[in-house]
Amino acid sequence: MAVPKSKTSRWRRDQRRAQNFFNRLRVPSLSECSNCGEMILPHRVCPYCGYYKGREVTDVG
Repeated sequence: MAVPKSKTSRWRRDQRRAQNFFNRLRVPSLSECSNCGEMILPHRVCPYCGYYKGREVTDVG
């Protein structure tokens, strides 16, 4: 079984745990849908019109 060679300091431990906090603060990048012009997450099917890369993928009621 693996055993740590030395104790992890409070600073190093807290720095590791702080990364999750900073990732939650980041605003996701948005791109414009080429079909309807809505702002959507990149590389995803548009939830408003159902298009991806210029062709209809899903039927949105």
